Amino acid sequence: MATRITTRLIEDLTRMATTLEIIRGLAQAAANTYDGALDDKGEPVKIGLKREEGHPIHDKRVIDGFSVSFAGPELCIKYHSQIDIKKVNGGKLESEIEQMIADVAAFLKKEYKRITGKSVSLTRSSDVNAHMEYMNRVRCWVTASQNFTIGGLGGVTNLEESENRLDASIRSFLKR
Repeated sequence: MATRITTRLIEDLTRMATTLEIIRGLAQAAANTYDGALDDKGEPVKIGLKREEGHPIHDKRVIDGFSVSFAGPELCIKYHSQIDIKKVNGGKLESEIEQMIADVAAFLKKEYKRITGKSVSLTRSSDVNAHMEYMNRVRCWVTASQNFTIGGLGGVTNLEESENRLDASIRSFLKR
């Protein structure tokens, strides 16, 4: 009995180590993308954001960026940007935001592979959730988010699933 428990404990710790490595690698990939970041060759990092277009001093800079958060086996990419009102009325805004988040996800996968030497899969698990706020007569703020399932995190569960499992285990313990 003790060897079975020890074997299961070792398997859980091994799975946790790989989960932690995946989370740390994705977090590091996202951290390497600050505005003005340089790659190994001294060139600016190209993610695909609008702020990378044009000359940084002479042209008007577009304010946009992204952040990531982790919730169980999912990665949430949050994108925010400043957009002209003319583009909002054009009708292509939603597809443009979806493409921007897809570019960020592709960059995170590529950067993760560069950092860790391993590949990771990000599968869309939700649609893009976009929200616009009126700023003035010329511009508005757009915030959007989309969830991706991280491949290789089989042992990680969502909070609701773990609470249900915990409730069941407590009930079975109390019945004894």
